[in-house]
Amino acid sequence: MRIVLAGATGTVSSELVPQLLAAGHDVVGLTRTASGAQRLRAAGVTPVVTDVLAADALLAALDGHSGDAVIHQATAIARTPAFHRDLHPTDALRDVGTRNLLRAAKQLGARRFITQSFFLGYGWRDHGPGLLTEEHPYAEPERGPFGHHLRSLRSNEDQVLGSPDLEGIALRYGLFYGPEPATRKMLDLARKRQLPIPRPAATLHPIHIADAASATVAALERGRAGQAYNIVDDEPVDMGDYLAALAETAGAPPPRRVPGWLLRVTPYLHSLLVGTRIGLDNSKAKRELAWTPEYPTYRDGLPSTVDR
Repeated sequence: MRIVLAGATGTVSSELVPQLLAAGHDVVGLTRTASGAQRLRAAGVTPVVTDVLAADALLAALDGHSGDAVIHQATAIARTPAFHRDLHPTDALRDVGTRNLLRAAKQLGARRFITQSFFLGYGWRDHGPGLLTEEHPYAEPERGPFGHHLRSLRSNEDQVLGSPDLEGIALRYGLFYGPEPATRKMLDLARKRQLPIPRPAATLHPIHIADAASATVAALERGRAGQAYNIVDDEPVDMGDYLAALAETAGAPPPRRVPGWLLRVTPYLHSLLVGTRIGLDNSKAKRELAWTPEYPTYRDGLPSTVDR
């Protein structure tokens, strides 16, 4: 297939591009910068420099192109967010950016559209010890700062899964890690003993970026229209255990443990690392996409963060 990939120089796309090419697909990569276009060209991708938030410019840039599918991987997250405002640019990409890319997909003649969604759309709170399936309520309205993020996640999925013109699929990715900038930054902080473990620590559900990419390729080829899939590895993790394992991977001493209230000065980070417990059931993705994570747990995947 001919794939138009938004966010082609982002975290997931660093693994997704080579996997798409290896599967025999042609890739047109959208990027906002000339330097990004140069990197894409070197990787064997046809670059298009444009901004997905500018509808007219996006449609003009893609005039004359065609595609069988569009994959929306555009985010504006360069590091772990500390404040709610750090997520607002990505919220816009999930709302306005999705709307513009759906218009572009129609212009391209695409039949399939895959969008990046997020496991915390189920809610930044304690969900208890069970695993949530895709049938669990998702992105329900909420007041306060989380409401802004949830509205964008709801908008993203509603637009894609409800599209009358396209086979829309949403991938609810877990917490990314792997050989990528955010994980490398955490490894560096661990070596400097600047990565403390809060007490009590959250429980979150990770996914290695290589497995996120392979699930995306599988969804492109086998996903059912109108469906969302939980894309996580086989085991949620206590973030205290995760940060300790990350420090060990970095060859650093065990992290210090600090009271969780110290993180309240960074409200979003506090809610993420202290107040949340969430695990997802990935059996639907395994069954319907014929997908299995290469790294079933963070223990299997963390060594890859320093081997490359």
